[in-house]
Amino acid sequence: MSIWRVKPISAFEADIKKSNLKRVLGKWSLTAIGVGAIIGGGIFVLTGTGAYYHAGPALAVSFIIAGIACVFAALCYSEFASILPVEGSAYAYAYGTIGEIFAWIIGWGLILEYAMGSMTVAVSWSGYFNKLLKMFHIKLPDWLTTDPASYTGEGFSMNLPAFLIVILVISLLIKGTKSAAKANNAIVILKVSAVIFVIIAGLFFINTANWHPFIPEATQIVEKETTHNAYGIGGIVSGAAAIFFAYVGFDAVSTQAGEAINPKKDVPFAIIASLLICTTLYILVSLVLTGMMNYQDFNPLGKYPEAIKAPVAYAFDIAGQGWAGFIITVAATIGLVSVLMVMIMGQSRIFLGMSKDGLIPAVFSRVNPLSGTPKTNLMILGGIIATVAAFTPINKLADMTSFGTLFAFTMVCIAVWILRVKQPELNRTFKVPALPVIAVLGISINTYLIINLSLDAQLLSLGWLAIGILVYFGYSKKRSKLNNEIEE
Repeated sequence: MSIWRVKPISAFEADIKKSNLKRVLGKWSLTAIGVGAIIGGGIFVLTGTGAYYHAGPALAVSFIIAGIACVFAALCYSEFASILPVEGSAYAYAYGTIGEIFAWIIGWGLILEYAMGSMTVAVSWSGYFNKLLKMFHIKLPDWLTTDPASYTGEGFSMNLPAFLIVILVISLLIKGTKSAAKANNAIVILKVSAVIFVIIAGLFFINTANWHPFIPEATQIVEKETTHNAYGIGGIVSGAAAIFFAYVGFDAVSTQAGEAINPKKDVPFAIIASLLICTTLYILVSLVLTGMMNYQDFNPLGKYPEAIKAPVAYAFDIAGQGWAGFIITVAATIGLVSVLMVMIMGQSRIFLGMSKDGLIPAVFSRVNPLSGTPKTNLMILGGIIATVAAFTPINKLADMTSFGTLFAFTMVCIAVWILRVKQPELNRTFKVPALPVIAVLGISINTYLIINLSLDAQLLSLGWLAIGILVYFGYSKKRSKLNNEIEE
């Protein structure tokens, strides 16, 4: 059994024909899925973390670097999507080009990316939800809203709102992709409106003194028993690596190819459109936010300990504009639901693709005939994501998500180049211009950003990949449908 066996394009085409997923998504619904996943994580969650722990006011530059890195990967994703319009994203692309072991490693990395991304968003949603409750003079006890690592009291603690929002989203996704897409479209309109409001309203409350120095001098942040390198050029780069999680949305578009009406044309369009829209908004919001509020005020142990969980809303509160903070809090609380929805949906489709190939248990590929969704798959994922989100701090989750994203993007840039060389005759409705240049740039910048992630994130993520290798040789390799067909 060769671990480098490639799944033939004909096998993917056969999977498409017998798929039980319903093709209900047009190009604008797909674009909305991308925007829905991208807007939220970066703007409503990581702007405070990126400014305080990494780049200071130069956070906008971090977003530019991350956006450039994404453009290279997005172009490569788009070419793949025009060839293989199937669920599974980078996992499926690698399986059709490089080989099974490579596909497995990417799929295992994507599991990390989407799971940690979902958990990060659930924790941040909890922060905005608690802020919303406080506006109505309702305060939940700290032991019910704080993970054990961040809890300063004694006894049991958990982030109950983070747990419950995951369960709510799972129940919505189980009902069907079409209804979930409609809900997502409505939420995306609300979110984009809120972001534009932040940019325009925030301009009136910018204190340019907060931008000086624009690139703070490199230093170390000490918290409890840990130290963290921050600011300077290194901080800008590490900031780009840390916020990379915010761009996972366009990858989520490719996971929905199995439910797209015209995937070969619409998926590449949606990937590129969602990325361009959101990168522009990210840059503008980060400039406004760091102009309104000094980056040091996002210190979770400082004067505004909650600001890092709901940075945009707190910036308006501190500016004395509680009414604006209320609008943003409502929009973020609702808007983060769509991010969570898309991430869980994306992960369930990656599991679906891997399960169809026999690499993970068959339970993950069962599709409910009435709803056209992998119901059992979603329920298992929901239980795991909800539990971990309730007991884990946000900064650990975000960094590990970035590792999974950057790793997948690097592999896609390699795989699309290999496929162009090995099978140049394939029909490609979208082709990456100057592919060798784009691929090399994508591989280089994504690898460099991985190196600049926190050491904890690197070690934990490499540990996850090591576990994945053991699972592959202990379980998946023997049960691979492709290898079993070859043996027969």
